Amino acid sequence: MSEPLRGVIVSHAAVAQALLAAVAAITGVRDALVPVSNDGCDTGALADRLNQAIDNKPAVLFVDLPGGSCLTSSVRLARGKTDVAVVTGVNLAMLLDFVFHRDLPPGDAARRAAEAGSRAIRTPAA
Repeated sequence: MSEPLRGVIVSHAAVAQALLAAVAAITGVRDALVPVSNDGCDTGALADRLNQAIDNKPAVLFVDLPGGSCLTSSVRLARGKTDVAVVTGVNLAMLLDFVFHRDLPPGDAARRAAEAGSRAIRTPAA
């Protein structure tokens, strides 16, 4: 892949911007992720925001919830494209993994990030 894979965080309200800020603060990587919020828009406007964010480049869309407009719009955009993958249930651990593995194809990067995010979910002993 000639340029690193793009990650797009798709969320309600300002969740995407907050996750982006956290990733940048922890890693120093500032060009790996693009935040997209559904705040104040309908599904058509959200689709436009997503298209602008991926800019016709290979991407992984990290969606906040496994339902609703963010997921529906992301899945609709990715349908039929081999260079766009979707992961839902975004968390900080998966984004941190993603920024350091952007040389992978979108599907592989999405699976790897989902596994990292899943491993980070625990109920710690008190």
